[in-house]
Amino acid sequence: MRLTGLAVLTAWSTLAGNDAHRLLSRRWDSLWYARVAEQGYGWEVVLPDGAVHSNLAFFPLLPWLERLGSWLTPLAAPDVGLVVSALASLAAAWGIYAVAERLYGAVAGVTAVALWAVLPVGIVQSMAYSESLFTALAAWALYALLRERWVVAGLLASLAGLTRPVGMAVTAAVLVGVALAARRERLTPAMAAGALLSPLGAGAYVLWVGARTGDPLFGYLSVQEGWGNGFDGGLAFARFIGSLLAGPGFWGGLGLVAGLALLAWLCVRCVRQGQPAVLLVYAGIVVVLAVCASGYFGSKPRLLLPAFPLLLPLAVGLARWGAARRGLLLAGVGLLSAGYAGFWLNGSGPP
Repeated sequence: MRLTGLAVLTAWSTLAGNDAHRLLSRRWDSLWYARVAEQGYGWEVVLPDGAVHSNLAFFPLLPWLERLGSWLTPLAAPDVGLVVSALASLAAAWGIYAVAERLYGAVAGVTAVALWAVLPVGIVQSMAYSESLFTALAAWALYALLRERWVVAGLLASLAGLTRPVGMAVTAAVLVGVALAARRERLTPAMAAGALLSPLGAGAYVLWVGARTGDPLFGYLSVQEGWGNGFDGGLAFARFIGSLLAGPGFWGGLGLVAGLALLAWLCVRCVRQGQPAVLLVYAGIVVVLAVCASGYFGSKPRLLLPAFPLLLPLAVGLARWGAARRGLLLAGVGLLSAGYAGFWLNGSGPP
């Protein structure tokens, strides 16, 4: 599925006079990650309106891997980022399969992976971004929780917390999993270790940013505020949709309303499906942080990419279809997704 997306993107970019490799590795956030890898933290851009965009907003695990790869190989940091993303997307696919297969069987597992691959913004899985790396860590942390491997889950949650701010969703899943297990049985040293390890990555980075900015507790929030990011319960997003519905962008606003309705339906289906609490907590926090943040609205589909448990109800339903019918549907959706990727990255693209 991803190779098809890359092939279509390459053809589209060639026809548009663009370089697909540059679009994947040297635009938007990938440039910020590469700068951190090459020069470290401390670089910022002051916009004409006075807003400050600091690279402290970007969590360090991907830049660390890019720096390590550049040291070990002749590749530049952005190209190492592509390699990391490619390998991480495979690890994420394997992790999604492992979770879905354990709960609903092998066919549902493969179908869940295919659905994740053909999401409209699935091309991000092939960019020098952190979504694939984060999803891989989150999926395997959740699988470890399902297997009651508490220390492994805690370590993976800590690494996820070094990857993206939404790492708190993985930490919350670990804490909920430990709490429920301790309630059923008793708190063991492994459970306690997993719970204590899970917030260390994100906590350490946030505190380090706070110390660097001179505001130990709220420094990272100030950095995000400079980017226009915050949590307002979805008020800014609602206003944005309202402005579209009241103006020339009516159909775009209507599409967003339909997308939110589909998202809500999937959340309800996950609950009715009886998914384990750790999956519900993880996906729920990812959705809330994505939808209710006040940042750039075009990023919201990309921010939802790690919420793969939302795909499990669809995967289970499609698993009941015949293989040919299911394959034909996924192949068709995959081609549409690939076409959208070519249009998207050669246009506004993901910020």
